Amino acid sequence: MTVSRLVARPMLASLFVAGPLNALKDAEGHAVKAKPVTDRVVPVVERLGQRVGVPVPNDPKVWVRVNAAVQLAAALGLATGRAPRASAALLAGTLVPTTLAGHRFWDETDPAAKRMQRMQFFKNLSVLGGLLIAAGDTDGKPGVAWRTRHAAKDARRAARQEARLLKAKAHLR
Repeated sequence: MTVSRLVARPMLASLFVAGPLNALKDAEGHAVKAKPVTDRVVPVVERLGQRVGVPVPNDPKVWVRVNAAVQLAAALGLATGRAPRASAALLAGTLVPTTLAGHRFWDETDPAAKRMQRMQFFKNLSVLGGLLIAAGDTDGKPGVAWRTRHAAKDARRAARQEARLLKAKAHLR
């Protein structure tokens, strides 16, 4: 692992320690902010949950706590380098509803508050970009897609070579 990854991953993960801890301490306050987002997301998740037989909570406070727990676990994974790509992808997935719930600058009427919320919204958008890069980072090793493409090319090449050999043997007889 390069030094930049060794340093950058914990730095990126640090944002997802303080915020979720704060959300766990004040789940009620965060649930009020999360309600507009959970009101739109819960019906979709409930339909998916019904298909697989999984109960889905309706309480925004539960969603705030689940989101915070996932962020803490994924931050730990990213910071320690254990499953960093999956951790970064999880953090990216949880950052979207967190940002939509917490930084609704379009609903603000006070210009100063609107400016602050917009700045925080775009900060989170920047962090999302970093997380997407981290989720795709293969640490200099070929990724699954690259290996799959090359395995397919190798298999085609081997099949063509085998076909030529069989054709040559058939002509010798």
